[in-house]
Amino acid sequence: MSDLTLDQLRREGEAFMVEISREYYRAHSGRKPTAELQPIYARHEKILNEGSLAVALDAFRGAPDASEALRSARLLLDWQSDSQAARQLAPLDEREIAWEASAVVRMADGREIQYEASSIALANTTDRDERHAIESARARLIEQELAPLRQEKFQREREITEQLELAPTYNATWELLSGIPLATLAAQCEQFLRDTQALWAEALPYYTKRVLGMEVADVTRADALALFRAREFDAYFPAARMEEQIRRQVREMAVDPSASGRVILDTEEREGKRSRAFCSPVRIPEEVYLVLRPHGGQSDWTTFLHELGHALHFAYMRPELSFEYRWLGDNSITEGYAMLFDHRMKDAGWLARYTELSASKIPEFLRWTGLEELHFLRRYCAKLLYEIQLYGGATRWDSLPDLYVDMLTSATNFRYSRADAFVDVDARFYAARYLRAWQLQALIDETLVERYDVDWWRNPRAGPWICSALFGEGQRELAQEQAMRVSGKELTFAPLVRAVERLLG
Repeated sequence: MSDLTLDQLRREGEAFMVEISREYYRAHSGRKPTAELQPIYARHEKILNEGSLAVALDAFRGAPDASEALRSARLLLDWQSDSQAARQLAPLDEREIAWEASAVVRMADGREIQYEASSIALANTTDRDERHAIESARARLIEQELAPLRQEKFQREREITEQLELAPTYNATWELLSGIPLATLAAQCEQFLRDTQALWAEALPYYTKRVLGMEVADVTRADALALFRAREFDAYFPAARMEEQIRRQVREMAVDPSASGRVILDTEEREGKRSRAFCSPVRIPEEVYLVLRPHGGQSDWTTFLHELGHALHFAYMRPELSFEYRWLGDNSITEGYAMLFDHRMKDAGWLARYTELSASKIPEFLRWTGLEELHFLRRYCAKLLYEIQLYGGATRWDSLPDLYVDMLTSATNFRYSRADAFVDVDARFYAARYLRAWQLQALIDETLVERYDVDWWRNPRAGPWICSALFGEGQRELAQEQAMRVSGKELTFAPLVRAVERLLG
């Protein structure tokens, strides 16, 4: 029996999270070639063992129904479950991070492309033969080296989680600890795919032909990267003005974009930096990094806005909140705020004020963003449905690559590769967080329009409300709870369907 108290678990848990977060930030930002995770887990063994898990489990089982104690204990138990698995998986994580930082895609003609830069190369290549050659070389590398590592990681994660015996299966354990019913969200995803199939089938061929010069039957996921790079709009989103204009917008709604220096920007090119941008809260709310490796054009603006939404959320959390409400909780909340910011790129008024798009170009750009939004929603619906099978245990591991290709290709019309079946997965059903975030941001946006008008994003009364009523609360609430508190409505895809239909005109 552990002599650890809940207060000690919180205090020492925060020290662990600060140290592990800083290590991930340094490795993923290219500031060091590898992550040294195992020594950190060893130093904090006291709060990462069976005894600490038992403390969290006892608190969970002993808390009254619908109480604040139960809310707190569920978050601590979720974190303990995740950390128990992460500690055992740390050697695999270290190998993966080191591999990603050093791996090289070797082309048939002898050229070499750093693996972490390959997605940027795919997005920026206008020649489809060159794009497909890069993609073929990338897929070969993935299939030989990264996919087996990722498959082993998911197999072990499922085994470790089920051995905790919190619930009969991995999926049931995740539902218990997250408070999110997978079956309900999966049914919504299936309905969304049906409801938007005709709209997608009508819109996609025009853009693949006009932008890529390709028929829908011939496009691959690599071509999707090039399509949604939207190079034709680059001139209207100059890199030199991105930070200046976005900072200006945030200041206009009476929010300091640096949060008095707590938000630190890491946006320069650096070898070894991940191509996928991220926000790294190292000390919440005192030290938050926004990390972006430039791709170019509008995609950088969208990404910067998204990560700034995260960064401001973490930096404006009330420091007196308990550990679990600042560090843990339903990440649908922070993803919802990130999407609230990045969806300004789908707002005609915002585009007119802060970008160089002319009045005549804005409708064309908005139609393109409608296609992009629909693509990502359909892709993530399919990802979640696939990942339910991946974690569920009913489908054999060797059958998952074909299932992945079938489900993702069917939803998007872009042909996917079997090599990515274990690589294109956001661990622990993070796809569910993204999908609920999409739903949440639509309701928050509607609420802000009702309170502060259509240009709430430059209303000096809106920013303080966002910081206090939303950011300040951390992630204490589940997304469905915040949706009801803020808007009085349930989370659904209906507002998103309406928004996409308006954008596509």
